Amino acid sequence: MDFGTRLKELRKQNGLTQQQLAERVGVTKSVISFYELKERAPSPDVLTKLSYIFHVSTDYLLGIERNKTVDVTGLSDEDIRAVQLIVDRLRNKS
Repeated sequence: MDFGTRLKELRKQNGLTQQQLAERVGVTKSVISFYELKERAPSPDVLTKLSYIFHVSTDYLLGIERNKTVDVTGLSDEDIRAVQLIVDRLRNKS
């Protein structure tokens, strides 16, 4: 999956319009549209902002890394173990 497609998918999954995402990143709506249409590539600064907004790595956004990550910042060790247990059970289910 390419950057533009991945960006659009993440934006929609997070319930954001192009305008809302543009405001969060500090660019115009048309720039977000250009990214999604694969007519432009983001600067490293914009790429970093997008990864922070969507809680994914820049490698994931660029299609280098296929794994999604789960941000567990602020959770206790016990909560993290519970999340890992749920993930393991879901993987075994399929």
